Amino acid sequence: MTFAVAAHILVDKAGGVLTLTLNRPEKKNALTRAMYRTISDTLDGAGEDPDVRCILIQAAGDAFTAGNDLADFAAEASGESDALLREGNPLLAALPRTRKPLVAAVQGRAVGVGVTLLLHCDLVFVAEDAVLTTPFVNLALVPEAASSLLLPARIGHVRAFSMFVLGEAVDGPTAVAWGIANAAVPAGDLRARARAAAEAIAAKPPAAVAKTRTLMRDEPAVVAQLAREGEHFLAQLRSPEAREAFAAFAEKRAPDFGKVAS
Repeated sequence: MTFAVAAHILVDKAGGVLTLTLNRPEKKNALTRAMYRTISDTLDGAGEDPDVRCILIQAAGDAFTAGNDLADFAAEASGESDALLREGNPLLAALPRTRKPLVAAVQGRAVGVGVTLLLHCDLVFVAEDAVLTTPFVNLALVPEAASSLLLPARIGHVRAFSMFVLGEAVDGPTAVAWGIANAAVPAGDLRARARAAAEAIAAKPPAAVAKTRTLMRDEPAVVAQLAREGEHFLAQLRSPEAREAFAAFAEKRAPDFGKVAS
């Protein structure tokens, strides 16, 4: 039964599985600051709930998420807002401290943080039509969510560089071949497959699962990389390069970084 609906996030708890559904399909589930806060608070709350043994993240509509709502980034770049500078991104801070196993079900497009959060998940299922992109450099930004550490470790430097710097897309089957996801399945089977995996985890002895998960992760390294990325991300977001990138996006033209002072 769904017990909370807030800031375009549906939350449901049943059978030991807490399910978070991104529910802003009309905007391709682009994530706002309110959505980040809701997800972060829910993850933290699940960590204190003994009835939650696994967390499943999925999305409504035909896309997993278009990533960060670019209106928020544009406001930061122009100086109209300083929320990110003052508060940071609560989801990025919550991911490494999440103690419960995370399972993701990804359909359609997953952009930016829609990909980097998968690196914190323990099982990832993608639809065969899924397309994963991390176009941070295209927006004059740098990777986040410790992905500059986690993605090269997962898929190798050259593949990660092509995703980060060239913005190259990775389809569902390739995501599996590279080790980003466990399986690519027909879109109609995606939720059932991910749900079955989450329920299988929930049926295991929770202390053994939690300790195994902790042993497999280097939380201090992830937290340190998050801090490093955060400094560079904020600097780039307020840079002339970023202003040009967001202006070009709004004006539907190619950016001209050659005219931007370094």
